[in-house]
Amino acid sequence: MNLDDELNNTILSFTDIQAELNLRDAQKTMREIVGHLDLTPQERAGLETEIEGLETMMDKLEQTRVQIAVFGMVGRGKSSILNALLGQNIFETGPIHGVTQATQAQSWQVSENSPETSDMGNDVVSYRISQVELIDTPGIDEVDGKTREEIARQVAQKADLLLFVIAGDITQVEYEALSQLREAGKPMLLVFNKVDQYPEADRMAIYQKIRDERVKELLSPDEIVMAAASPLIATAVRRADGSIQAQLTRSQPQVEQLKLKILEILDREGKSLVALNTMLYAGDINEQLIRRKMEIREQSANRVIWNGVMTKAVAIALNPMTVVDLMSGAVIDVTMILTLSKLYGISMTQQGAIDLLQKIALGMGGISASELVTNFGLSSLKGLLGVTAPMTGGATLIPYLSVAITQAGVAGVSSYAIGQVTKTYLANGASWGDEGPKAVVKRILASLDETSILNRIKAELQAKLDLTRNSSVSPQSKIKFTLETREQGTGNGEQ
Repeated sequence: MNLDDELNNTILSFTDIQAELNLRDAQKTMREIVGHLDLTPQERAGLETEIEGLETMMDKLEQTRVQIAVFGMVGRGKSSILNALLGQNIFETGPIHGVTQATQAQSWQVSENSPETSDMGNDVVSYRISQVELIDTPGIDEVDGKTREEIARQVAQKADLLLFVIAGDITQVEYEALSQLREAGKPMLLVFNKVDQYPEADRMAIYQKIRDERVKELLSPDEIVMAAASPLIATAVRRADGSIQAQLTRSQPQVEQLKLKILEILDREGKSLVALNTMLYAGDINEQLIRRKMEIREQSANRVIWNGVMTKAVAIALNPMTVVDLMSGAVIDVTMILTLSKLYGISMTQQGAIDLLQKIALGMGGISASELVTNFGLSSLKGLLGVTAPMTGGATLIPYLSVAITQAGVAGVSSYAIGQVTKTYLANGASWGDEGPKAVVKRILASLDETSILNRIKAELQAKLDLTRNSSVSPQSKIKFTLETREQGTGNGEQ
């Protein structure tokens, strides 16, 4: 063995090792994706097909099963090509227009001792693909355009290698379908079938026109092969009267070039193809599942946040003591963070929630500071107005309510911002991403319409407190009445 052979063997060995590592990494990732879907029945509803597809692709990856899908117009010999590769008539063929009405699949056992593989040596199956599956599809002109595109998209999305069969110069419909399949980003072979029906000169002229003009922008010359899946040959048959008649009979399939090309692809990159395509498919489906999960959980999270906002606003509006205001507000915010963490399936302790609240508060800067100043100032004023109400005959009651609602509104806006930042943090897997907490907080705060939020808080607070109808009652009595009313109506809390 010379130096070049040793170098080539070393490169091949390294490539095999890398392919095996890629495959194992993909298998591990797929197990984690399927094993950690964490979907509620509501989140699963409507996505059963996608989840089933994800599990099917995991099975394909575990078995290292390569899927080869064939496309083409009716009558081009798609099914015959697959039967020729299989060496037996498995896929239905016939003169009826569009025999194949739905996708069909069949395992293909490649023999190491077949004539087509003799040049590749005894290690022809060195790619160690445990299974190869051939998939037949309906003719691209058998169904309407939208359905055709959907079938092609679904099959091409899962397949590892695509075969596109033509039987002569490519048509406009075929070119458009080929272009769409090319967008799938999968390895593809254009199979010029039924070459036995053309004289040698015509066959080569058509082949060169396809190669150099028709598909030059889509495929390289190495991706175009010629075949005769079910060739017809003329044989001389003597009639009873002694005359000679030409009779067409089926001959042995001529698909050696196609089979060799497929085996070369599998030998070179079979494992990597399975790993890459499975991960691409899993990534697309996983994004759909996560998007659905986040949409549903966001609705629930928004209800949790708004309940926290109103609870904090009412508590602060009703409590005239500054220290108690601050403590109760912090407790409500921590409780909201813990509730949101459970909703997003992320384990968090009370101390963890307090630490997160501190980080968010630091990132919020101005809002947190204004809330603190407002609470100190307005709580003192609110307390003074409440104490002097009996002495003024209730004259300070209206200013008291105005101060309470303003104070509660500021606290509510702060709590709303905290909830929104927490929701983003948890939806991102308890991570700030590459931006850091301050950047995330700043971005979210910039998107909040504080004026609208404040107006909504004031309106709901006014309805909850409902103090204007009994202006003759002291503030302390009114607060007691409001608390009793709220306790009786807890079953119909705000959403």
